[in-house]
Amino acid sequence: MTDAEISALRQNCHTTLPGHRAITPAETFARMAAWSEEHQVQHDTYGEGELVQSFESKIAALLGMEAGLFCITGTLTQVTALRLACEERGSPLVALHASSHILVHEKSNFQLLDHFKAVQVGNPYRPWTLKDLQAQPEKIAAAQYELPMREIGGQLPEWEELNAIKAHCRQQDIHLHMDGARLWEAAAGYGRSLAEVSAGFDTVYVSFYKGIAGLGGAMLLGSADFIAKAHVWMHRQGGSVFRRSPYVVAAAMQFDQRLAALPACFARTLWLFEELRAYPEFKTNPAAPQCNMLHLYLPTDRDTAITIRNRIAQEHGIWLFNNAVHTALPGQCMFEWYVGDNLLAMDDEKLRQALQLLAQALKNSTH
Repeated sequence: MTDAEISALRQNCHTTLPGHRAITPAETFARMAAWSEEHQVQHDTYGEGELVQSFESKIAALLGMEAGLFCITGTLTQVTALRLACEERGSPLVALHASSHILVHEKSNFQLLDHFKAVQVGNPYRPWTLKDLQAQPEKIAAAQYELPMREIGGQLPEWEELNAIKAHCRQQDIHLHMDGARLWEAAAGYGRSLAEVSAGFDTVYVSFYKGIAGLGGAMLLGSADFIAKAHVWMHRQGGSVFRRSPYVVAAAMQFDQRLAALPACFARTLWLFEELRAYPEFKTNPAAPQCNMLHLYLPTDRDTAITIRNRIAQEHGIWLFNNAVHTALPGQCMFEWYVGDNLLAMDDEKLRQALQLLAQALKNSTH
């Protein structure tokens, strides 16, 4: 099937498991217009204006940071922050986990644009530890921690381990940067406030189009001096767009609601894990939920899993997952479930039906 046919198939389903409820551009823009009128929103000019500044201040206060800077993409935001950290400390070395978004998804931007040099820390399949960082013999300028670690199923380090890393970086003058694209989910998983999780990080990047379901956009948070330097570098790299108001409105109009729903999404994930115990053929990563996402491993190859997904969508109107990928083991594949609006509002029996249909289809595919 073509990408267009797959998209149409998903849209025709009455039940979708992963993510948030899809809404049309017309509905999105109508909501934005109504919210803008209610709050008397004025356009910004290159990020200057009450709308953008008040949103930056709001997020900074929530995270316990001095200042925030609304940025157009996380890809631009993170490497800029780490570049500045390296310049301040006179070392080009940044400690990254093998699953870091920078290494996996950003087309070697840090390397080809001469931002910094990366050294990998930890086991690729586990959150990295203080011992992993201490094992690096060179002078590290900065270390990045992704909370939660999306590529390994949404895993989080133990709270005590994270605090030990924070203390070590502070003592050794290592700039600790958080990839907090899903910080909102991590805080719910820890059962801690955003400020508690962010405390001890020198800078934090957050995203507004994943769990918050905005149109796009990110924010870099840190000290006022650091954010002032980052502001200059964003402009140098073409990140100073004329109007940021559409992105800010799309995030701000639903931010509080999305944040408030995440504990319930995590509780729903706990319930889902209990339901999955009835299907020993399914394997989850992590073994126990740590936030409102997980990876589900199936005992079949990727192409068969995609065929099963499409057939169930066509015959039952249930969309099971967005994509499946190969794993290291033959005859096995994996997909991601993000527990958002869809699973939160779904009837329990409808979800059980979906799991049963998947299990039966897998059983039939082996005969």
